[in-house]
Amino acid sequence: MLILVTNDDGVHSAGLAVLAASLSSLGQVMVVAPDRERSAIGHALTLHSPLRAELIRPDVYAVDGTPTDCVNLGIHGLFDARPDLVVSGINRGANMGEDVTYSGTVSAAMEATLMGVPAFAISLDLLSGEQSAYAAAADFARDLAVKIIGEGLPDDTFLNVNVPAGRPRGVRMTRQGKRRYDEMIVEKLDPRGRKYYWIGGGTCQFEAIPGSDFVALAEGFISVTPLHLDLTNYRSFDSLRQWQTVADEAFFHADSE
Repeated sequence: MLILVTNDDGVHSAGLAVLAASLSSLGQVMVVAPDRERSAIGHALTLHSPLRAELIRPDVYAVDGTPTDCVNLGIHGLFDARPDLVVSGINRGANMGEDVTYSGTVSAAMEATLMGVPAFAISLDLLSGEQSAYAAAADFARDLAVKIIGEGLPDDTFLNVNVPAGRPRGVRMTRQGKRRYDEMIVEKLDPRGRKYYWIGGGTCQFEAIPGSDFVALAEGFISVTPLHLDLTNYRSFDSLRQWQTVADEAFFHADSE
C-alpha cells in the first residue's frame, strides 16, 4: 500500500513527521510537502512557473509549490505507482467552518479527491507544541486510514477532521459550522510613516450550531466532517428559478415592442 502524506505547514513541521510515522505501520508512506509554510493558500495551483521536488531524505520530498501542487506531483509525477490514500496534516491549528475554503491542508485532500484518490485532512486545535502534542491526532489518523482503506468513501467526498488539544472525549460526525468574524484588518504605520496592514488580526468566534464542527471541538470531541466536491446550493433553486421567470417575461415583453 502506498500512502501520500502532505500538509501546508511545510515539510519540516512536527505534525507532518508524527503523521507519517503513525501511518507507516499501514504501508509505504511517501511525504510530498511544501518546502516552507503555505498556510491559507487555499486550492492554488502553480501553472506559470516550473516546480522542483527535492528528495531531502528517504521518502520525503520538499516542493517549492503549494499543497495542491504536492498532491498533483505525488499522484502523477514522482512515483511509479498511484497512491492508495492521501492524508493531509496534521495541521497546526483547526480548520473548521468557512476556513476550509482558505486552508491549504483541506485543499490538498480536495485535490486528491478530484484525482480519484480517497483522502482526508486532519488538523489539531493547537498553535504550538512538541511532537508529543500530536500523538492523539496521529493515532486517530491511522485508525481512520484503516477504515477508509477497508470501506472506501462515497463518491466525490473527502473528510475534514479536527482534533481537540489534549485527550479527546470521543468522535462525532459533524456538519461544517459558521464563524462570526470581528474586525479582521489591523492597520499600522511603518518607521517611514507609511501604512501597512495585517489580515486576520481580529478575534474569531463561532455560532453554536448543533452538530457543527465548532461545537464538537469546543466540547472536547474529534470532529469528522464529510465534504463534497459539488458546491451547488440546491436549496436555492426554488427562489432563483423566479429570477429566470422574471427574465423570460422581460425578454418576451421587449421582443414584442
